[in-house]
Amino acid sequence: MDQKTQAYRSAGVDVEAGYESVKLMKEDVQRTFNKQVLSHLGGFGGLFELPQGYQKPVLVSGTDGVGTKLKLAFMMDKHDTIGIDCVAMCVNDILCQGAAPLFFLDYIACGKNYPEKIAAIVKGISQGCIQGNMALIGGETAEMPGMYDENEYDLAGFAVGVVEKEQIITGKNIQQGDVLIGLPSSGVHSNGFSLVRKVLFNDLNLDVNNHIDDLGMKLGEALLTPTRIYVKAVENLMDSFKINGMCHVTGGGFYENIPRMIPDGLCAKIDVKSINTLPIFEFIQNAGNISNEAMFATFNMGIGLVLAVPEHQASQILETLTKNGEKAVVLGEIITGDQKICL
Repeated sequence: MDQKTQAYRSAGVDVEAGYESVKLMKEDVQRTFNKQVLSHLGGFGGLFELPQGYQKPVLVSGTDGVGTKLKLAFMMDKHDTIGIDCVAMCVNDILCQGAAPLFFLDYIACGKNYPEKIAAIVKGISQGCIQGNMALIGGETAEMPGMYDENEYDLAGFAVGVVEKEQIITGKNIQQGDVLIGLPSSGVHSNGFSLVRKVLFNDLNLDVNNHIDDLGMKLGEALLTPTRIYVKAVENLMDSFKINGMCHVTGGGFYENIPRMIPDGLCAKIDVKSINTLPIFEFIQNAGNISNEAMFATFNMGIGLVLAVPEHQASQILETLTKNGEKAVVLGEIITGDQKICL
């Protein structure tokens, strides 16, 4: 170790650990590469060639993090799936505009660079990119002693996709009579964890390693279940059917997210009985004595993506989703009204 490297390590930053992290993650990152990737791991910028065939291509971008779900990863000391959540939070959003995902960038800030831990995080990011048909073309790991505790980190991502200008999905074409179709979530996904931690760990003093019979697993395992990535579930639908609106149910639950795609003068009428509420939400609600309204204003409740489709195509879309293994449900319909959503 030279004097410059040794001096930096004395300040809390281990440059050699950074080199080791890159070495360990290299194979996972390269698994996401396709013929559009023109750069290599370790360059100053990621290069990606736009695919051919677009007449008026529009780039769609989104950035997000994982929120306080990271606390669960710390508590479980399990870091190989949290990257899937990061990818999902970004790519599901750009998917809602009709975009075909292209590439992803990540940012990890940590108190201390443990190469195996960083590699595990990036392994999850790479897996998420594969699920989302994206290339992981760049990233940054910043070791920031004094900003974060040694065993903690923050994680954020940035996704870019492309869509033909004439095929951008904005929700403006939603009209009365459209059918709302819901695609199931895998669990809590990556929202509402501040409430989860307050109710389950602060108020009830539960432990992540408690086995919960109603869940069939440890509490921490249920909560860490990765966010679903919906790209492969709906990519064929956009080629074959008209989708007037698409909504990723994230922070703010039904009440905040579904209205984001609803034009003025219309209302999404949701039949909550159609939702197969997942056991984890029933457990949280009962544990915290939380009202139905508060649950639907915080969590996805078992529905991670909502499609607004023309009534005459709804049955075909449902049939296609079912053939592809999706347990999609009819959530309701679009009616006239000024409140945007009613449950």
